[in-house]
Amino acid sequence: MTDAERLADYVEVWWGAVHDHLDLLEHLAPEEWSAPTDLPGWDVHACVAHTAHLESVLAGGPEESLDLELPGHVRSVLGAYCEQGVAARRGRTPDELINELREAATARHTTLVASPPTDGSQRPDVIFRGVDWTWATLLRNRPLDVWMHDQDVRRAVGRRGAMDSPAAQHAADYLLESLGFVLAKRASAPTGTTLVARVEGSAPVAFVVDGDRRGVRLEHVPADPTVELRMSREEFIVLAGGRRAPADVAVSGDEGLAIAVLNTMAVTP
Repeated sequence: MTDAERLADYVEVWWGAVHDHLDLLEHLAPEEWSAPTDLPGWDVHACVAHTAHLESVLAGGPEESLDLELPGHVRSVLGAYCEQGVAARRGRTPDELINELREAATARHTTLVASPPTDGSQRPDVIFRGVDWTWATLLRNRPLDVWMHDQDVRRAVGRRGAMDSPAAQHAADYLLESLGFVLAKRASAPTGTTLVARVEGSAPVAFVVDGDRRGVRLEHVPADPTVELRMSREEFIVLAGGRRAPADVAVSGDEGLAIAVLNTMAVTP
């Protein structure tokens, strides 16, 4: 696959995730917009406002710059940036948020199809304030972000779905790549430690801690790893996304290491 084809694939997966999300939002009852999500301090309205904010910025909309007293759940510069977009949209109706998201994403999709990026190492003309991402990083992250927040809303209102979509596959496989870092750096596993993760819907992945204390992906799954984790796609997503504590994970091998990995698995902001 060429660089241009890979970038175009990211765009198409993101576009599908946006459509699925909008379809969900259009069927929510008014009272469901105030349902709390797994994200501290954010209800459904705030979650959708965040997605609308980012898509609006990427479509050329203004950056928000409010004088806010940041809530306690905000612990980073990125978190403060996201809170700006949410606060600026707090008084908007659900229909206004839906329309903003639809119009911004449609405008951006039209531009990306008419003039597609072909070099993933280049930097977009428009990006979030203070973020130094290439085209490849930006376009790979957008379907992950949209789908993850779609799932936040679905869990909040009890409307499970979109777990087998291209965006779901993209998000799960993308997040599985982080397990080498979690194993070596977060869980501080010693050199030679191996981890296998079997997540429903994705191919098994295996990592080893090398002599430089890096978690390196293995080409083949070892028959007797130090630890093996088995779980559903949804269980993996809520763990890697930092949404919930481990609840339904099958473990074999070193249980202490498994606990250390599971408790430090969150890698999304």
